[in-house]
Amino acid sequence: MAVTILGAGAWGTALAISAARHNDEVCLWARDAAQVAQMQAERVNRRYLPDVALPDTLQLTSDLDAAVRQAHERQDLVIIGTPMAALDSMLRALPADMPVLWLCKGFEKGSGRLGHEIADALRPTGRQGVLSGPSFAQEVALAQPTALVAATNDPSLAEQAVAVFHSDSLRVYTSPDPVGVEVGGAVKNVLAIATGIADGLALGLNARAALITRGLAEMTRLGVALGAQAETFMGLSGLGDLVLTATGHLSRNRTVGLKLAEGKTLDDILRELGHVAEGVYSAATVLARARSLGIDMPITESVVAVIEGRLTPGQAVNKLMAREARSELPLRDA
Repeated sequence: MAVTILGAGAWGTALAISAARHNDEVCLWARDAAQVAQMQAERVNRRYLPDVALPDTLQLTSDLDAAVRQAHERQDLVIIGTPMAALDSMLRALPADMPVLWLCKGFEKGSGRLGHEIADALRPTGRQGVLSGPSFAQEVALAQPTALVAATNDPSLAEQAVAVFHSDSLRVYTSPDPVGVEVGGAVKNVLAIATGIADGLALGLNARAALITRGLAEMTRLGVALGAQAETFMGLSGLGDLVLTATGHLSRNRTVGLKLAEGKTLDDILRELGHVAEGVYSAATVLARARSLGIDMPITESVVAVIEGRLTPGQAVNKLMAREARSELPLRDA
């Protein structure tokens, strides 16, 4: 099977490495020609995955037009591995009939759109969807066991993703619910910041469990209101990705929460981090979309207040704990 991956960040590179281990025609595109030259010479992505060798069969290019043309001629599956901010422009660069999945998680800054909303506006009849799930790029690149979900309304596209990526170390499940998978992938980043704050304040394991569980309820309420299936949030892109991102030491969003609890400023944290932490940029959008739908998301609201400097981490915790007691179910209850 042939696949072209657009975006040579950590996640795009990790998937390219994984696919190239059992596919002969894998091409990885990077915007930066100097980065591509370095990767071709050293056979490693020193910027993002310096400890993992690139397979000899992995093709590398910085020529987007050539990469897209080759993918179209070979009828490749195309994977967009750029940040959400570039999804619109990347989709515009592809022929409308090209099958495409994206990896980016979050909401588009400014418009507040999820990936499927961007794609549906540009190519309403396109074969498209999202590849997501609980996954740190480094572990995928090292062939450590991982499970992902390919979510699309096109069953043949989902099966194409399975054929390309499914291997001894990477299991790929399919889902007909791209909305739910995208909401899970976006909201879990915000909830990971909350969990990082709680852990940074040494509130204990009880608090962590409560935050993850009630955060999952928030995520589900928003997702269902946006048209997702509630069952999706008990799967890989919901509970699975939330647990990983909220508790894993490789999580950038959890790290942001930990540093906020230490009293560091957001600017300093992001400067130290050096990589995108999508939850920082998605939090306000998640809250805005929830409010527009009449959905209560108190944990998300608290994260936004801390990020914007209106509450300290300690004050945010106190505000959450002061909420009135109520029934845990149904999901529409806060």
